[in-house]
Amino acid sequence: MANHGYDGGRLDLPFVGISTFGKRPYEPDWAALDADVAILGAPYDAGTQWRAGARFGPRGVREASTLFSFGHAGAYDHEDDAVYLPGDVNIVDIGDADIVHTDTEQSHANIETGVRAILDAGALPVVIGGDHSINIPCIRAFDGQGDFHILQIDAHLDFVDERHGVRHGHGNPMRRAAEQDYVMGLTQVGIRNVSSTAREGYEDARAMGSDIISVRQARKMGTLGVLGHIPDGARLYVTIDIDAFCPSIAPGTGTPSHGGFLYYEVLEILQAAAQRHDIIGIDLVEVAPDYDKSGSTSILAAQLLLNFLGFIFHARTVREG
Repeated sequence: MANHGYDGGRLDLPFVGISTFGKRPYEPDWAALDADVAILGAPYDAGTQWRAGARFGPRGVREASTLFSFGHAGAYDHEDDAVYLPGDVNIVDIGDADIVHTDTEQSHANIETGVRAILDAGALPVVIGGDHSINIPCIRAFDGQGDFHILQIDAHLDFVDERHGVRHGHGNPMRRAAEQDYVMGLTQVGIRNVSSTAREGYEDARAMGSDIISVRQARKMGTLGVLGHIPDGARLYVTIDIDAFCPSIAPGTGTPSHGGFLYYEVLEILQAAAQRHDIIGIDLVEVAPDYDKSGSTSILAAQLLLNFLGFIFHARTVREG
């Protein structure tokens, strides 16, 4: 094959090849993991209370992420005059945790195993759901990793303790997280409208260390006002439910809620968080591609994750330099 000046002689356009996240290398051997960032799919959606379909979220987001992969390292941002995710940031895709249909506990345990493998390798875990219940094993995997704060960007509080015996569905994860002694508090942003959590759940959340901020409140206080609710110096785990966004731009989700964020509102919160805090883990959940035939929801999720990773490693370079 003729070499036309591209690395390896291949143009490798986004629509060509296998859809790993960002077209990054696939590493199936979790024991051999050596990376700065590891992407794990968690295609579990049996925790949903209405529309399922987020089990296809990892595939959808991976497919969409190829749009931003043109075969060259780094992405130049003219507004920031910065190159994000240069070639020395090593991102790998380790595939999906094994999901056992109808078995929440085993499926969650398999997700936890994947996150622990990433942490054991010293990499930043980025988990693509799946419904929001997959955050439960993600947070469990951080046992022994030190104290941290959680930033949740979401339409729903997800602070149900138990409903009809269910404790590990997608309405429960923030309650389960707050119960961990290494979770020092939560900042819950975007919460609005009729929620899956009853009034007493809101009262419990505040009593257990949560700040709850609606979209309208976030707009009034601005990005720095939102970040002011996170303790200075706190290590930060970020969980993003795609239904935090207005369904006019993110309809591909099981529980849409109108009045949500637009893209830059969330992006600027994430950029400021990366500049001010050590980001130790990320999950992005509730993308259900079949409800959005345009693919825009998956593209939004992929774009958000790639930009956030760019911000994180650029901020690390600035702090270390």
